[in-house]
Amino acid sequence: MLLDTPAETVAESTYNRIRADIIFGRLHPGQKLKLDKLKDGYATSVSTLREILNRLSSEGLVTAEGQRGFEVATISVTDLKETAELRLLLETHALAQSFENGGVEWEARLVSAHHKLARMEQVMASGDTSRAEDWKRYDWEFHQSLISACGSTLLMDTHSVVFDKYLRYQMVALSYRGDVASNEHQLLLDAALKRDQQVAKEVLARHIQGGVEHALTRKPLARG
Repeated sequence: MLLDTPAETVAESTYNRIRADIIFGRLHPGQKLKLDKLKDGYATSVSTLREILNRLSSEGLVTAEGQRGFEVATISVTDLKETAELRLLLETHALAQSFENGGVEWEARLVSAHHKLARMEQVMASGDTSRAEDWKRYDWEFHQSLISACGSTLLMDTHSVVFDKYLRYQMVALSYRGDVASNEHQLLLDAALKRDQQVAKEVLARHIQGGVEHALTRKPLARG
Protein backbone atom coordinates (compact mmCIF):
# COMPACT_ATOMS: atom_id res chain seq x y z
CA MET A 1 0.00 0.00 0.00
CA LEU A 2 1.39 3.41 -0.96
CA LEU A 3 -0.28 5.52 1.70
CA ASP A 4 0.81 5.71 5.34
CA THR A 5 -1.74 5.45 8.14
CA PRO A 6 -1.80 7.89 11.11
CA ALA A 7 -1.63 5.17 13.79
CA GLU A 8 1.18 3.11 12.27
CA THR A 9 4.12 1.99 14.40
CA VAL A 10 7.71 3.09 13.82
CA ALA A 11 8.48 -0.30 12.26
CA GLU A 12 5.46 -0.04 9.98
CA SER A 13 6.43 3.51 9.01
CA THR A 14 9.95 2.34 8.13
CA TYR A 15 8.52 -0.55 6.13
CA ASN A 16 6.32 1.85 4.16
CA ARG A 17 9.26 4.20 3.52
CA ILE A 18 11.55 1.47 2.23
CA ARG A 19 8.73 -0.04 0.18
CA ALA A 20 7.95 3.33 -1.41
CA ASP A 21 11.65 3.93 -2.10
CA ILE A 22 11.77 0.63 -4.01
CA ILE A 23 8.54 1.22 -5.91
CA PHE A 24 9.43 4.78 -6.89
CA GLY A 25 12.97 3.84 -7.90
CA ARG A 26 14.95 5.65 -5.22
CA LEU A 27 16.34 2.23 -4.36
CA HIS A 28 17.36 0.82 -7.73
CA PRO A 29 16.72 -2.69 -9.08
CA GLY A 30 19.65 -4.89 -8.12
CA GLN A 31 20.95 -2.46 -5.49
CA LYS A 32 22.59 -4.10 -2.46
CA LEU A 33 20.80 -3.31 0.78
CA LYS A 34 23.50 -3.02 3.43
CA LEU A 35 21.91 -3.12 6.87
CA ASP A 36 24.58 -0.95 8.53
CA LYS A 37 23.99 1.82 5.99
CA LEU A 38 20.22 1.47 5.97
CA LYS A 39 19.90 1.73 9.76
CA ASP A 40 21.33 5.25 9.68
CA GLY A 41 19.29 6.37 6.67
CA TYR A 42 16.02 5.04 8.09
CA ALA A 43 16.87 5.58 11.79
CA THR A 44 16.02 2.08 12.90
CA SER A 45 17.76 -1.05 14.19
CA VAL A 46 19.40 -3.80 12.16
CA SER A 47 17.00 -6.39 13.59
CA THR A 48 13.97 -4.32 12.55
CA LEU A 49 15.45 -3.81 9.10
CA ARG A 50 16.03 -7.54 8.72
CA GLU A 51 12.37 -8.22 9.55
CA ILE A 52 11.24 -5.53 7.08
CA LEU A 53 13.44 -6.82 4.26
CA ASN A 54 12.24 -10.38 4.81
CA ARG A 55 8.68 -9.08 4.60
CA LEU A 56 9.46 -7.23 1.37
CA SER A 57 11.11 -10.39 0.07
CA SER A 58 7.81 -12.25 0.50
CA GLU A 59 6.19 -9.55 -1.66
CA GLY A 60 8.77 -9.95 -4.42
CA LEU A 61 10.28 -6.48 -4.00
CA VAL A 62 13.50 -7.65 -2.30
CA THR A 63 15.70 -10.69 -2.88
CA ALA A 64 17.19 -12.45 0.14
CA GLU A 65 20.66 -13.76 -0.67
CA GLY A 66 21.29 -15.96 2.37
CA GLN A 67 24.55 -15.02 4.06
CA ARG A 68 25.18 -12.33 1.46
CA GLY A 69 22.28 -10.20 2.66
CA PHE A 70 19.56 -8.49 0.64
CA GLU A 71 19.18 -6.63 -2.62
CA VAL A 72 16.35 -4.83 -4.42
CA ALA A 73 14.61 -7.28 -6.74
CA THR A 74 15.73 -7.01 -10.34
CA ILE A 75 13.28 -6.33 -13.17
CA SER A 76 12.67 -8.27 -16.37
CA VAL A 77 10.32 -8.55 -19.32
CA THR A 78 9.01 -11.87 -18.02
CA ASP A 79 8.24 -10.51 -14.56
CA LEU A 80 6.54 -7.41 -15.96
CA LYS A 81 4.28 -9.46 -18.22
CA GLU A 82 3.40 -11.93 -15.47
CA THR A 83 2.67 -9.09 -13.06
CA ALA A 84 0.44 -7.38 -15.64
CA GLU A 85 -1.48 -10.60 -16.29
CA LEU A 86 -2.07 -11.16 -12.58
CA ARG A 87 -3.14 -7.55 -12.10
CA LEU A 88 -5.65 -7.85 -14.95
CA LEU A 89 -7.06 -11.08 -13.54
CA LEU A 90 -7.51 -9.64 -10.04
CA GLU A 91 -8.75 -6.23 -11.09
CA THR A 92 -11.25 -7.61 -13.62
CA HIS A 93 -12.81 -9.89 -11.02
CA ALA A 94 -12.89 -7.20 -8.32
CA LEU A 95 -14.25 -4.66 -10.79
CA ALA A 96 -17.23 -6.91 -11.63
CA GLN A 97 -18.00 -7.36 -7.93
CA SER A 98 -17.79 -3.61 -7.32
CA PHE A 99 -20.16 -2.86 -10.20
CA GLU A 100 -22.72 -5.16 -8.60
CA ASN A 101 -22.25 -3.94 -5.02
CA GLY A 102 -21.31 -0.28 -5.41
CA GLY A 103 -23.69 2.46 -4.31
CA VAL A 104 -23.62 6.24 -4.21
CA GLU A 105 -20.72 6.38 -1.71
CA TRP A 106 -18.62 4.19 -4.00
CA GLU A 107 -19.49 6.42 -6.96
CA ALA A 108 -18.46 9.50 -4.95
CA ARG A 109 -15.09 7.96 -4.06
CA LEU A 110 -14.50 7.01 -7.66
CA VAL A 111 -15.39 10.44 -9.06
CA SER A 112 -13.18 12.16 -6.48
CA ALA A 113 -10.23 9.85 -7.19
CA HIS A 114 -10.61 10.36 -10.93
CA HIS A 115 -10.70 14.15 -10.54
CA LYS A 116 -7.38 14.16 -8.70
CA LEU A 117 -5.81 11.79 -11.21
CA ALA A 118 -7.05 13.83 -14.18
CA ARG A 119 -5.58 17.02 -12.74
CA MET A 120 -2.22 15.34 -12.20
CA GLU A 121 -2.29 13.89 -15.71
CA GLN A 122 -2.63 17.46 -16.98
CA VAL A 123 0.56 18.34 -15.09
CA MET A 124 2.39 15.36 -16.60
CA ALA A 125 1.09 16.23 -20.08
CA SER A 126 2.61 19.71 -19.74
CA GLY A 127 6.04 18.08 -19.53
CA ASP A 128 6.47 18.63 -15.79
CA THR A 129 7.60 15.27 -14.36
CA SER A 130 8.60 16.67 -10.96
CA ARG A 131 5.34 15.32 -9.47
CA ALA A 132 5.54 11.88 -11.02
CA GLU A 133 5.14 10.21 -7.63
CA ASP A 134 1.92 12.15 -6.97
CA TRP A 135 0.67 11.12 -10.41
CA LYS A 136 1.19 7.44 -9.65
CA ARG A 137 -0.30 7.75 -6.16
CA TYR A 138 -3.48 9.16 -7.69
CA ASP A 139 -3.38 6.44 -10.35
CA TRP A 140 -3.19 3.85 -7.54
CA GLU A 141 -6.03 5.58 -5.67
CA PHE A 142 -8.28 5.62 -8.74
CA HIS A 143 -7.84 1.93 -9.49
CA GLN A 144 -8.28 1.02 -5.82
CA SER A 145 -11.45 3.10 -5.72
CA LEU A 146 -12.69 1.34 -8.84
CA ILE A 147 -12.66 -2.01 -7.04
CA SER A 148 -13.28 -0.78 -3.48
CA ALA A 149 -16.87 -2.12 -3.36
CA CYS A 150 -15.81 -5.69 -4.22
CA GLY A 151 -16.53 -6.81 -0.65
CA SER A 152 -13.23 -8.64 -0.07
CA THR A 153 -10.41 -7.18 2.00
CA LEU A 154 -8.11 -10.02 0.92
CA LEU A 155 -8.78 -9.30 -2.76
CA MET A 156 -8.13 -5.58 -2.22
CA ASP A 157 -4.87 -6.22 -0.36
CA THR A 158 -3.65 -8.73 -2.94
CA HIS A 159 -4.48 -6.37 -5.79
CA SER A 160 -2.62 -3.57 -4.01
CA VAL A 161 0.58 -5.64 -3.75
CA VAL A 162 0.42 -6.68 -7.41
CA PHE A 163 -0.45 -3.15 -8.55
CA ASP A 164 2.59 -1.78 -6.71
CA LYS A 165 4.89 -4.27 -8.46
CA TYR A 166 3.41 -3.18 -11.80
CA LEU A 167 3.77 0.47 -10.79
CA ARG A 168 7.49 -0.02 -10.08
CA TYR A 169 8.09 -0.77 -13.75
CA GLN A 170 6.27 2.40 -14.76
CA MET A 171 8.33 4.49 -12.34
CA VAL A 172 11.64 2.97 -13.43
CA ALA A 173 10.73 3.74 -17.05
CA LEU A 174 8.81 6.94 -16.16
CA SER A 175 6.18 5.50 -18.46
CA TYR A 176 3.51 8.17 -19.02
CA ARG A 177 1.36 7.45 -22.09
CA GLY A 178 -0.27 10.86 -22.36
CA ASP A 179 -3.81 11.32 -23.67
CA VAL A 180 -4.21 7.62 -24.39
CA ALA A 181 -4.05 6.67 -20.70
CA SER A 182 -6.11 9.71 -19.64
CA ASN A 183 -8.86 8.78 -22.08
CA GLU A 184 -8.84 5.19 -20.83
CA HIS A 185 -9.26 6.39 -17.25
CA GLN A 186 -12.22 8.52 -18.35
CA LEU A 187 -13.75 5.53 -20.16
CA LEU A 188 -13.32 3.39 -17.05
CA LEU A 189 -15.08 6.03 -14.95
CA ASP A 190 -17.95 6.31 -17.44
CA ALA A 191 -18.34 2.53 -17.64
CA ALA A 192 -18.34 2.26 -13.85
CA LEU A 193 -21.05 4.87 -13.42
CA LYS A 194 -23.13 3.07 -16.08
CA ARG A 195 -22.28 -0.35 -14.59
CA ASP A 196 -21.13 -1.47 -18.03
CA GLN A 197 -18.90 -4.42 -17.16
CA GLN A 198 -18.11 -5.45 -20.72
CA VAL A 199 -16.80 -2.05 -21.76
CA ALA A 200 -14.88 -1.65 -18.50
CA LYS A 201 -13.16 -5.04 -18.91
CA GLU A 202 -12.19 -4.27 -22.51
CA VAL A 203 -10.80 -0.85 -21.59
CA LEU A 204 -8.95 -2.23 -18.57
CA ALA A 205 -7.26 -4.95 -20.66
CA ARG A 206 -6.21 -2.34 -23.23
CA HIS A 207 -5.05 -0.01 -20.46
CA ILE A 208 -2.81 -2.54 -18.71
CA GLN A 209 -1.36 -4.01 -21.90
CA GLY A 210 -0.70 -0.53 -23.23
CA GLY A 211 1.23 0.27 -20.05
CA VAL A 212 3.38 -2.83 -20.52
CA GLU A 213 4.17 -2.04 -24.14
CA HIS A 214 4.98 1.59 -23.38
CA ALA A 215 7.25 0.71 -20.46
CA LEU A 216 9.18 -1.72 -22.66
CA THR A 217 9.83 0.99 -25.24
CA ARG A 218 11.20 3.29 -22.54
CA LYS A 219 13.41 0.93 -20.53
CA PRO A 220 15.41 -2.05 -21.87
CA LEU A 221 14.79 -5.04 -19.61
CA ALA A 222 16.38 -8.46 -19.22
CA ARG A 223 14.39 -11.22 -20.90
CA GLY A 224 14.40 -13.62 -17.94
